[in-house]
Amino acid sequence: MDETRRDRDVEGRAHNARPRDGLGRPLPYGAPGVERQPEGVVRDPLETVREAQRLLDAGMPFHAHEVFEDAWKSGPDAERELWRGLAQLAVGLTHAARGNATGGARLLRRGAAALVEFATRADASGSGSAPPPYGMRIGALTDWATELAARVEEPGAPAVDAAAEAPRLRPDD
Repeated sequence: MDETRRDRDVEGRAHNARPRDGLGRPLPYGAPGVERQPEGVVRDPLETVREAQRLLDAGMPFHAHEVFEDAWKSGPDAERELWRGLAQLAVGLTHAARGNATGGARLLRRGAAALVEFATRADASGSGSAPPPYGMRIGALTDWATELAARVEEPGAPAVDAAAEAPRLRPDD
């Protein structure tokens, strides 16, 4: 690869072809890296949640964010904020694991704020609260994100271990 020119995909769009580590950081050309998530994969929502959980559990929140981003871009408009908020949580965890406390905390809080409406939605009849989307524990996720954001901002706080800090998206997974 000629490193003086921008990487391009087959359609000519800019696309970084450098290998990446488990937290999505670019590595030098030719270095062994972690397999990247394919872009533009359309999954059903439960497949999205399962694949993202697998990646979170493996300490690869950057890659989980890409799975959520695919759902955000391909899903129904009514769910865009759900998937975008989850992607922001994953990127927030990525930044916290990379040692970027400010960016990590900001994205964790932004993602939690995007999810609040899904934790408190009324059901279609207006008579009560709707079940959580796809069995996800939205309230627990927002609590996790808020707590982790505060913890990483503490003076002298070390970078977090992404696998150890990975949230549980669904109680049964």
